[in-house]
Amino acid sequence: MLACLMTRPGPPALTRLLRAAAGRPLAKRGTSARESACREDAARWAEREEPRFPAAAARGRSGPVGSAEEQRGAELRKRRPAACRGRPLAGGEPWGGLWEPGVAPTGSVWLPRLPRPEEAGEEEAAKVGAPPQEEAPGRPRLWPNPAPAGRQRRKESRGRRARTPALPASALAAAGLALCYSRGHLGKDEALLEAVRLNSVPEVERLLQEGVSVNTRHKLGWTALMVAAINRNSSVVKVLLAAGADPNLGDEFSSVYQTAKEKGIHSLEVLVTREDDFNNRLNNRASFKGCTALHYGVLADDYTTVKLLLEGGANPLQRNEMGHTPLDYAREGEVMKLLKSSATKFQEEKRRREIEERRRFPLEQRLREHIIGQESAIATVGAAIRRKENGWYDEEHPLVFLFLGSSGIGKTELAKQTAKYLHKDVKKGFIRLDMSEFQERHEVAKFIGSPPGYIGHDEGGQLTKKLKQCPNAVVLFDEVDKAHPDVLTIMLQLFDEGRLTDGKGKTIDCKDAIFIMTSNVASDEIAQHALELREDALELSRKRVAEKLGDVQVTDKITISKQFKENVIRPILKAHFRRDEFLGRINEIVYFLPFCQSELIQLVNKELSFWAKRAKARHNITLVWDREVMDVLADGYNLHYGARSIKHEVERRVVNQLAAAYEQDLLPHGCTLRITVDDSDKQLLKARGQEGDSLPAEGQRKGPTLRLEIQEDSRSRKLDIQAPLMPDEASYPS
Repeated sequence: MLACLMTRPGPPALTRLLRAAAGRPLAKRGTSARESACREDAARWAEREEPRFPAAAARGRSGPVGSAEEQRGAELRKRRPAACRGRPLAGGEPWGGLWEPGVAPTGSVWLPRLPRPEEAGEEEAAKVGAPPQEEAPGRPRLWPNPAPAGRQRRKESRGRRARTPALPASALAAAGLALCYSRGHLGKDEALLEAVRLNSVPEVERLLQEGVSVNTRHKLGWTALMVAAINRNSSVVKVLLAAGADPNLGDEFSSVYQTAKEKGIHSLEVLVTREDDFNNRLNNRASFKGCTALHYGVLADDYTTVKLLLEGGANPLQRNEMGHTPLDYAREGEVMKLLKSSATKFQEEKRRREIEERRRFPLEQRLREHIIGQESAIATVGAAIRRKENGWYDEEHPLVFLFLGSSGIGKTELAKQTAKYLHKDVKKGFIRLDMSEFQERHEVAKFIGSPPGYIGHDEGGQLTKKLKQCPNAVVLFDEVDKAHPDVLTIMLQLFDEGRLTDGKGKTIDCKDAIFIMTSNVASDEIAQHALELREDALELSRKRVAEKLGDVQVTDKITISKQFKENVIRPILKAHFRRDEFLGRINEIVYFLPFCQSELIQLVNKELSFWAKRAKARHNITLVWDREVMDVLADGYNLHYGARSIKHEVERRVVNQLAAAYEQDLLPHGCTLRITVDDSDKQLLKARGQEGDSLPAEGQRKGPTLRLEIQEDSRSRKLDIQAPLMPDEASYPS
């Protein structure tokens, strides 16, 4: 097998490294490096003239090759696998198995070294007598740095030995054998990437027809489309795009050393693989993470490839991890003009699609998918944001909302979903500040930053620093009633003119931002008033049913009257915030009402569905429940805690039983578990009736309990879950 592996050709990058690592013999003391190199070259030419080992010359060493060796080399070339026949090979590569067998390293066999883009520019400038062109300042450099002109000849004469680390010959041999062996046994995904690199259109089409994914990735992170783009294989780019390749996928390869650290492999292996399987003209220390095929097409400066990618749907404004677009890497010429025009068209098309999408799926419809109930609050927020999006608002003042209602009723969730609708990047587009952290006067420094001369002056404030990054963000001031009055004074200029001055004296303009404040002030009054309105609506519907009216429509939608807002809510807010100018800067006061019965059923169903997904994902248990279960759990609703009371009720009555049954090994893997209602009142009445005793009192009756049953074919079996022992019931061995 070793002989078979040694006949396989190796990648050129690894062979260059192996040739450099082999090294020259150390010079004798008193002899300069230049004299030692001259003596070594003279000895090598002497060996070429008078070969001592003809068989070694057939394995790639210097010297002429006899006719027998040439015939053997021709036979070995015929036996090479088809995947390696088209690879260009350089003669004279050291160490058997990494070059074409049977070919002597004559002068005509060596492949010329391709000049880098910077060197090509210097050669053209030298021809016309002009100085070499310098790269524009500030432009990111992803090509290797060009060497100074004075050192170019010395570097070429000495080779690359100074830059290559000295490695043991045994380690290099083992690495080369392993790499050559893996090259001879390529999978379909690796074969597709290799065919793309070699610009073999028929082979690419054949592999795609066999079912290889067109978006397959190399083990180090790049896709086939990126390989075709960086190597200027426009014909393969066209085939891949027609097969459905995604041009907007980002590269997962960063730099050589960072990728080696992430993958847990040697940096030398990463370097060799990057140069052989991708491209050897890129800077090894630059970060390429997030680069798309369009980035690589622009780096290769191929107009045809860039045009095909743009026509295939590539985003000219997509940024890599370093924050650069393809335009940042473009040179002056046709490619830059094409990118600029495509960026303008892409922005217009993106704006048109967003308008069409918002027309088909308005904000109210999206909010209802995540928020249960609160129709009035959703309609109020949606109308205000629609005015802002369509230009029907005052550009000199930001939008300010005040959400009022009890805890756990959806105020914070509505703010989050609004930010997710307006901003794709929610991390930057949504700023949340818990105002319970600003209860003291000196906490104002955390809000806008410390003044000059104090500790933390250079760090900036929590709000001002984030508003600089995203001036049109959705800012949530959670529990604003707990903040110190001095913090509310800072908000006056923020809500009025949309500007804020930080501790350094710089003014931040945030007129396009949306400010949302939440508060529990007057939550009890709002809840009691909403319950009275629901009772009145229910009584009215009963009267209409008694009178047999044809237009009876029972609805749970109620609205708070303006009289209640002015006579009850406004005095409470004024007494708490103690200033009319603060309340006068609020555009909309949104009221969140308690849940009705139908909304409670939806909340219970949502919570049970969450635990059903968790049971299926973690334990492969299918969880189902009856309709009566949701009614029983809905009775645990607390007016003051909102949806959190439903969540705690489900955990207390259902999840606790699931955890106990799992701990007692009562749940088989992959079973179907059903939640049912065990009506203890009916069983108790039946037992008392048979015995003839008196019925239990009202306070002694037991409420309905929930049981877990395992469904087995057509029958079900109840689980006998043992209750945990109390501390006084537990017995300990003496």
